[in-house]
Amino acid sequence: MTRSEPISRRRLLAGAAAIAGVPLLGGCNAGPSSKSPSGGRAKGTGAVTITAMFGAQDLSKELIADFEAKNPGIKIQFLEHDLARLNAMLASGNPPDITVGAAVGSANTNARGLATDLTPYLDKSQVLKKEDLQPVNESFRWDGRKIGQGGYYGIVKDWSQDATLWYNTALFDKAKVPYLSDSEPTTYDELLTIAKRLTVKDGGKTLVFGLGLEWAWSLIGPIATMILQQGAQLFNGDLTEIDFNTPAARRAFQWYVDFGQAGVGPTSLNPLPDGSDMSTFSAKRMAITQDGYWFGGNFVDNKELNGSIRMAPAPIMGDKRVSPSYSGQGAWIPAEAKHKDEAWKLMEYFMAGPPAEERAKSGWGIPGLKSLASKLPQDLPYQKQAYTVAQNELQYAVPLPESPYVSTDACHVALDKQLQRAIKKQQTVDAACAAATVEINKLLKQGKERIG
Repeated sequence: MTRSEPISRRRLLAGAAAIAGVPLLGGCNAGPSSKSPSGGRAKGTGAVTITAMFGAQDLSKELIADFEAKNPGIKIQFLEHDLARLNAMLASGNPPDITVGAAVGSANTNARGLATDLTPYLDKSQVLKKEDLQPVNESFRWDGRKIGQGGYYGIVKDWSQDATLWYNTALFDKAKVPYLSDSEPTTYDELLTIAKRLTVKDGGKTLVFGLGLEWAWSLIGPIATMILQQGAQLFNGDLTEIDFNTPAARRAFQWYVDFGQAGVGPTSLNPLPDGSDMSTFSAKRMAITQDGYWFGGNFVDNKELNGSIRMAPAPIMGDKRVSPSYSGQGAWIPAEAKHKDEAWKLMEYFMAGPPAEERAKSGWGIPGLKSLASKLPQDLPYQKQAYTVAQNELQYAVPLPESPYVSTDACHVALDKQLQRAIKKQQTVDAACAAATVEINKLLKQGKERIG
């Protein structure tokens, strides 16, 4: 299957955040209906037509034809995934029957009553089972107050533990830097020291970046991870306030400022032209990139690079190993979808059928189901090494804290603004922490007032 370029994952990461502006809809129709709706039937066939808003790379014409052949009572009207169109459909009360979105960040969607509780379907399914769901699916759970418990409002199709590292051994050899461990995490302080040794500059030009952080994609996920690794909390008990003034948060901010001032990797002050580490890493101009397991899917046909790349565990700041996903792409059924039973049939096919097996074999992410892990590719040496690292890393997967009252994108923008000022020495790290706290707490208050 042809997969999307990495930058498209950044756009999808904002999916749940974009939905935050959609007005609160009526109550959820939470379970399987007693009968399928009479509307939406394909002319002359008696089949129900469901609208599926997916990325073209995820639901090809061949897969649609295969699904329809196996489910003769259902036809699929495919819509290319488009956030603006999805928002408009949700606001009008005429959403697609099923669509894609990130697990991390779904709290806002769920708090606004936009999604269907899929638990009754899971309880009856012979295909999808709760015990088979990978830990990242916990971010799709919602109990009316917070994630991680209650019903399942989506299912993850593929995911990665995004704090893990990929590195080019040839650049390590050239700089005479020992390889990273396959099982033991590097501390963030050690990682910055290593990045400085790997960085190559010529005058004012950087020839090789020591470390890429995918800065343009997310700051709140990595900083929240650093805080959790120190055993501290980001939000208060009811998720209405955030606090970056704690020692743990200040330490995380300081590391990002040190990284930016060291000039060892791209930031929003010196961004990469395409906003992604991929092309720079592939050009051998970046020694380490902080990307999840999915990143390895880029190199299957790149014989020049796939012999010299390796994956390493997520680095650590503190004593607690935490290796989360910053996204976890999946699918969900809108609360006002007209054909939920039929949409669930597509959910089962998409998550456990041929599309799921094809995704797993491609290596573009870890499957959302434990039972599909054995399908991940291990033919090439780098794939086998990455598989071993990823499987060991699973024991440290935990859901990131998130509030339903603010989007991940809004947090990223606020953090980026304050970190830029600190890197440029326009304010201290303590001042940056205080300013980010005030700014995001204002957004949390506004979100709480909207949702109630």
